[in-house]
Amino acid sequence: MYRVASASEYLVITGVGIDDIKISKKAWVLPGQSCTVFDVSPVNYTFEVQAMSAEKLPFILPAVFTIGPRIDDESSLLKYAKLISPHDKLSHHVKELVQGIIEGETRVLAASMTMEEVFRGAKEFKQEVFEKVQLELNQFGLLIYNANVKQLVDVPGHEYFSYLGQKTQMEAANQAKIDVAEARMKGAIGSKSREGQTLQNAAKIDAETKIISTQRQGDGKKEEIKVKTAVKIFENLREAEVAEANADLAKKKAGWAKEAEVAEVEAKKAVALRAAELQKEVERMNALTVTEKLKAEFLSKASVEYETKVQEANWELYKKQKAAEAYLYQKEKEAEAQKAMAEADLYKRQQILDGELYAKQKEAEGLKALAEAQGVYLRTLLGALGGNYAALRDYLLISGGVFQEIAKINAEGVKGIQPKISIWTNGDASAAADGGALGEVAGVYKMLPPLFKTVQEQTGMLPPAWMGKMDTSDTNN
Repeated sequence: MYRVASASEYLVITGVGIDDIKISKKAWVLPGQSCTVFDVSPVNYTFEVQAMSAEKLPFILPAVFTIGPRIDDESSLLKYAKLISPHDKLSHHVKELVQGIIEGETRVLAASMTMEEVFRGAKEFKQEVFEKVQLELNQFGLLIYNANVKQLVDVPGHEYFSYLGQKTQMEAANQAKIDVAEARMKGAIGSKSREGQTLQNAAKIDAETKIISTQRQGDGKKEEIKVKTAVKIFENLREAEVAEANADLAKKKAGWAKEAEVAEVEAKKAVALRAAELQKEVERMNALTVTEKLKAEFLSKASVEYETKVQEANWELYKKQKAAEAYLYQKEKEAEAQKAMAEADLYKRQQILDGELYAKQKEAEGLKALAEAQGVYLRTLLGALGGNYAALRDYLLISGGVFQEIAKINAEGVKGIQPKISIWTNGDASAAADGGALGEVAGVYKMLPPLFKTVQEQTGMLPPAWMGKMDTSDTNN
């Protein structure tokens, strides 16, 4: 038959066609299969766990755990269906199982903590118990939905918490007495201190008030300048927008004027055409009138003259129409030519401006790339030279040909001067040493002729007569 479980129940089906068990909320139960229903709603378990701290002090930990199957995990449901569901959730067997896990983990954890740590860190102690117990319950497919650890209680015969409370009360009473005495002392001292501080603070506040007033005035002036600057900037922006709008309006007016002129020309031509048509009608009516008159007077002559007049009128009308059409066509072509010339001129100017802008952009990009490349080149050279700026400068001067250019300029300057260079000596130093003082005097006299000759060649001047006379005929003396 077809079985359906309620909201808090599951079906466990075993038998033919099922290897192990099958858990479902609704299913067909076939012949040879067995179906059992188990409830997954959580149950409250109340315990009073007796534990002992690291100082061997016993205490009772009242706790209430809300435990039920883990319904969000299929493997946990399978474990619960196999191990727990055959028993009643409130049965002694299940309660002893859960209580044994909780007591075991609580005792192990309490044995590693002092009583003070357990008492002060109740929240952390509860969290530790919760995690340890949950780890053990996972193997049965159970989940702790809530855990509430109550206040720690003394074991009968061991009044640790009672004495601890009395100690705390006495310490609080003694501390209160000390606080009252200190409060009286502080009141007496504070009264005098406050009077002095009142006078000091009053003087300090007056000084600070003057300083703050001056600062506020400066801040006000700064804000006023900022506001004026912002207003000026806003006015400039609005003026720029107005100028741009005026330019657009001027462009539109020019277009409208051009369209108006074209429309005016077309209107004039249309009037001319209409006038020609009316003139044709007038001529036709006049011809009819004349024809009727001539028919009455001279029938045959009138017929001939009528035909002649009709042909002449048609010819004149035709000539006027053609002239009007030619004139209109000429004006239309002139307007189109002017429009094309204006558009061509505008396009030409736009292309020139675009070309100049593109050239400037490319020139800026080239300068930027050249500067970046030179920067990389200089950094590489400086790194290769070990950060020696003097060596980098000398290398750049040599590679740039600065020294060669200086030498070339100096050579060009000396080339125009054409200097004359003379070299002389006062004789052998060894001979002068052998002659003593007379040898030195002889060396001076030997030096004078070359000296005089050099001065004459360089300046064209001869030495005075009292210094000696040079023989210009022999250039070797």
